[in-house]
Amino acid sequence: MNFTWMIVFIFVAVFLEVPVAFSFIFGTVVYLIIGDVFPITVVAGRLGPGLDSFPLLALPLFVFAGNLLGGSGIAKRIFGFANSAVGHIPGGLGHVNVLSSIVFAGMSGVAMADAAGLGKIEMEEMQRHGYPIPFSAAITAASATIGPIIPPSGQMVIIAVLANIALDKLFLAGFIPGLMLGGFLMVTIYIMVRTGRVNVSVLPKEPLSVRLSNFVKAAPALAVPIFLIVGLVTGVATPTELGALTCLFAIILGFVYKDLTWRSFFGCAMESAKTTGILGMLLLVANPFTWLMGVGNVGMQLQVFMMELTTNPIVFLLLANVVLLIAGMLMETTVVVLIAAPIMFPIAASYGIDSIHFAMVLLINLLMGTLTPPFGSLLFVMMNQTKLTLAQMFRAVAPFYFPYLAFLLLITFVPSITTFVPRLFGA
Repeated sequence: MNFTWMIVFIFVAVFLEVPVAFSFIFGTVVYLIIGDVFPITVVAGRLGPGLDSFPLLALPLFVFAGNLLGGSGIAKRIFGFANSAVGHIPGGLGHVNVLSSIVFAGMSGVAMADAAGLGKIEMEEMQRHGYPIPFSAAITAASATIGPIIPPSGQMVIIAVLANIALDKLFLAGFIPGLMLGGFLMVTIYIMVRTGRVNVSVLPKEPLSVRLSNFVKAAPALAVPIFLIVGLVTGVATPTELGALTCLFAIILGFVYKDLTWRSFFGCAMESAKTTGILGMLLLVANPFTWLMGVGNVGMQLQVFMMELTTNPIVFLLLANVVLLIAGMLMETTVVVLIAAPIMFPIAASYGIDSIHFAMVLLINLLMGTLTPPFGSLLFVMMNQTKLTLAQMFRAVAPFYFPYLAFLLLITFVPSITTFVPRLFGA
């Protein structure tokens, strides 16, 4: 029986709204029963090794650290600092929104957490200053995608484990692309305001004393990304150890600010456990699927097929972009990673494409999918906050697709953007 049917079974189950983890089990078990090639005990035998990975320990630690920093009142301090830095530029709070997301990305690394947590503060402030709700929601959704690009990033941890990439390399690769995406979004906001497509007020430049005060308040948050960078480039600690240290720092910071109580601490722990449990379950059930793809030599068959189709790595990357963009539009990001990583990384390697470069191409494609109908997860988060319809959200986000596509193509065709920092520090 062809392995294609296993993927079809999984897709059908997902579209029938069967929980994703059970969809993977369903597809794998049905394939084993009908195919009659391997015993069904393969599922039980391969579940355990799916989570036997030291780098995966970084996932719950960074999720917990992000929740703790969000619960310590640091989000408001980040917003105040960003407002002092760029609030007076035409586009005002739009730029503040993007800069806040860049800083918050260095602590959380989860797009949904950015949109739902920091995004709520940003939306309230933008509405208070008369910004159109669709415009505010579009910026908040687009800027939230910076979170998984700048480390720490839960999605990067999953990709690193599935594609067998060193996590420190992948973390280092995300800094420049994350800052670049923020720059692309800010330029778009500036152009929209200057050309009159959006009429918003420009905030006055704050006095130096206020700006310094806001900087001091936000300094602990600004120190987290710097702490991570130094730890990664010097090699004094692994990403997992850095995650544990960030958790400790967040706990101390929360109690010093007196914004983190024991009740909120346990609330953060419960929320982190739920998030980690969901991701852990997905990784667990994907392991039998990945193993079957490996022993079935599916990757090699696809490599031969792609090589017959084209020997040009640029053409392959363009085809991969199209496939990943469509997949990101139709499915949740983690699901696409679980299916695509074991299939596409070996093919990319056969074309001589750097695994770090391809990982970033994969990630950015899927993040763009979170902004795209019909199943863009970030669109639905913002719709829930603003009560806008899907059509209204799509029209509002549409202007940001152009800089996002330009950014994606730049990352695709200029690999050094993603590989420069890891090579610079010898990672």
